[in-house]
Order: sequence, then C-alpha cells, then structure tokens
Amino acid sequence: MNAELPTSLHLAVYDRMADWHYGHAVAHVRSGPGPHGYGGRDVVTVGLTGAPITTAGGLTILPDITLPQLKPSASAMLVLPGSAEWDWAPEVMAPLVSAAGIFLDAGVPVGAIGSATVGLAREGLLDYRDHTGVSREDLAITGYAGAHRYRARLAVTDGDLITAAPTAPVEFAREILGRLEGHSPRFLDAWYRRYALHDDASLTLADEG
Repeated sequence: MNAELPTSLHLAVYDRMADWHYGHAVAHVRSGPGPHGYGGRDVVTVGLTGAPITTAGGLTILPDITLPQLKPSASAMLVLPGSAEWDWAPEVMAPLVSAAGIFLDAGVPVGAIGSATVGLAREGLLDYRDHTGVSREDLAITGYAGAHRYRARLAVTDGDLITAAPTAPVEFAREILGRLEGHSPRFLDAWYRRYALHDDASLTLADEG
C-alpha cells in the first residue's frame, strides 16, 4: 500500500441503516497484518450532522466527521449502506448522493448497497454505469435512464462504482476488498468461499493471499 495515498474508508451513517450491509466490508478492510488481516485501513464514519444516529438494529453511532468535512482527496472509498431513509426521506439523503457524484467525478471509488442504489439512480449516477441493487422494477420507479445497464447479479463493479443487492453483504465486501486492496482473484475466491459458503478448507489459501 502506498503510504502517500489516502487510506481511510469512509462509511456514511444515518438512521435506520442496515447493520448487515457493511459489517463484512468494514471489519475486513480495517483488520491489518496477521493471520486473517486484509487491509489495515482506518474506517471513518460520516454523518449528515454530528448528531448520533440509530441503526436498524438499534445501535447508536456518533459520527466521526460530518459530511461537509468529507473530501475525496482524503478518502480511499465512500460506502453507502441501505436504509429506509433512502425511500422515506430522499431530500434528507440528497447531500450524500451529491457527495457520491463528487467522489466518482474525482476518481475515488463509491460503494452502494440495497436501497442506497435508489438514491444513486435518482441522481443519474447509474445511467451510464453497469450496476445492480434493489430490483430492476424498484430502480425503474426513479425514472432513471440506466435500466439498460442493470445487471441481475448480486454485486457489480464498473470502474469506480460498486453496487450490490440488499441481500449480498458478503459479495459487496468481496468487491470492496478487490477494488481497494488489489487482492488476486484466487485470494478473493478463497475469501468468498470461506465467508459465504462456510468452506473452512479455503482458510489456508486465503491466508496465503
């Protein structure tokens, strides 16, 4: 890893965010050198304000920074989990979508899973990129122009954008690890088989990287 490059993954946090969407990703990005280390990056939480948020699972998170403090030049990736807020309060979530667009324009990766992809669709960020997310029908309701780029897969990476279906947190994490850490396809396959398919035989392969 080049020490001169930004290393922090920024996790956007907001009320009712789906706890299961980001756990694998942030835990494995943060774990450093060792028998099960993958990244060793800092994970920084970003709130719309500095007020605590409550996740779908009832956990309280106090954001490390607020959205106006978030700069693409200081980030390795912005991750947007799903939340009922994307459907119930799109106007509240709009600044996060704008931030995602700024990141992509700057060549900094963005990961969105579940209903967060609806927010990206509304902004036109999926119009010209291959993507997945919530169902094809739910994305179409936004009126976006990218329906022809929808892929019926659990996770899709197109350049700097990673999208995932709401039931695919392990696949989402695999794409994030591949994009951020540059692991080989062999390593990522072993990692995936261990965490998604409970294949303990893949442990040695994953450790070897």
